[in-house]
This record gives sequence, structure tokens and C-alpha cells, in this order.
Amino acid sequence: MITTASLIGMADRLVIDPHAPEPSYRQLASQLRARIESGAIGPREPLPSITYMVQETGLAVGTVRKAVSVLVDAGLAYTVPGRGTFVSPR
Repeated sequence: MITTASLIGMADRLVIDPHAPEPSYRQLASQLRARIESGAIGPREPLPSITYMVQETGLAVGTVRKAVSVLVDAGLAYTVPGRGTFVSPR
């Protein structure tokens, strides 16, 4: 079973810099994109849950959802209602 903890190890945490010129949602989307492109999260594997990312980053739910929507809009991920968001097949 794939767990969120196995997707993002303790040494590879999601970190948002509130003082960076880049908006928080873009920072998060960039970090998730990097994990997808590196293969750390493979095709059809789930992205971390919204709840997990909110707790991990301290961002608001809407900000995390906006970051995920950036990936969906770019075709890197897709959402299954009631199930979560998954990496698109290549």
C-alpha cells in the first residue's frame, strides 16, 4: 500500500518560504511538479492529500487546492472525486 509518508520522506519535506517573491501556491506546485518529473511520484500514484499538505506546509486549504489545480491544468495530474488526485499517465 502506498502511503503519503512513503511518497514524501522526512528528508524531502514540502517547505514554503513565506518571504519568497513567488506565491505560496506556485512554490507548492513547483515542488510537486519536481517530484512528478523526477519519478518520485509515478504515473497513476496519488499525490499527498490536501489535509496532509495543509498540515505539512501550514498553508490554507484554498492555497493547497490552487496548487493542485495548477498541476491538473498542466495535465500532470487528474482528480477522481472522492478518491484524490493522481499523477497522469505519461
